Amino acid sequence: MTDTVVITEVSKWFGFKVAVSDVTISFGSGVTGLLGPNGAGKTTLMRLVAGLQKPSQGKITVLGQDPREHVDVYRKMSLVPEDEAMYERESARRFIQTMARLGKIDDPVGKTEDVLRIVGLTDAADRPLGTFSKGMRQRAKVASALVTEPEVLLLDEPLNGADPVQRAELIRLFKELGAAGRTVIVSSHVLAEVERMADRVVAMVDGRLAAVGSVATIRAAMTDRPRQIYVECSDPRRLASALFRTEGVVGVHLEADRLRVEASDARAVADHLPRLAVENGVRVTDLQPADESLESVFRYLVGSR
Repeated sequence: MTDTVVITEVSKWFGFKVAVSDVTISFGSGVTGLLGPNGAGKTTLMRLVAGLQKPSQGKITVLGQDPREHVDVYRKMSLVPEDEAMYERESARRFIQTMARLGKIDDPVGKTEDVLRIVGLTDAADRPLGTFSKGMRQRAKVASALVTEPEVLLLDEPLNGADPVQRAELIRLFKELGAAGRTVIVSSHVLAEVERMADRVVAMVDGRLAAVGSVATIRAAMTDRPRQIYVECSDPRRLASALFRTEGVVGVHLEADRLRVEASDARAVADHLPRLAVENGVRVTDLQPADESLESVFRYLVGSR
């Protein structure tokens, strides 16, 4: 993978407030989810990458160049900000065409119609942006970013206000862009949606990097926290008694008609479970990890600060 965005020892402070602290990370093709609670530094980091703010220290390059010094980078990068600043009286169609012309795109009219269709705004394209709902505004901003065919796409809460169908379509679109080799960085607080679209997760807490990698990789690195496993079976009490004496099990909890097993070594438990079930005459019907989701990982990272 070729790194398109490289951030090296970057910090940003505003007076006495430190928004980003000593961040070193790189991004390449595919979709990366940028996560963190309010005030974690996600928006500031995106604005630094976009060249809208200058790092207090450190270095950022986009496609090999400093976005603050080489304006040509802006033709290859687009930012969809979370804020609502838009030309209220302008129609969506004219707004997007203007962005295409500023980006010196061939056939700005035709390209505008393409992106309007992609985000589902063709029928409303001649309405003033001031009459749009929040979800429609977000889609108009996504369209204005896509019309320049950027190699790097920065999306700050792009799904805000969109209905479930629109969200699903935008997620599909972002995944397709990542699969096509674009660098897509998505900041979002909706963890389930990030998990659906992102190949990689970057978590920030208090302006610092808290974790980087796939959800499975980050969860595997949380060695101080036992794995949680749900087991559904024909006789939970009998199996619970057997599991208590099993290597790697630190706790067993009976919850309705299933067990929640806490394991220091989930692989060892999985290896022993079939034998224990047979020996005790218990039929196991389902086995699922209880804490492998992005939400559980995120709760851990935020709670550990």
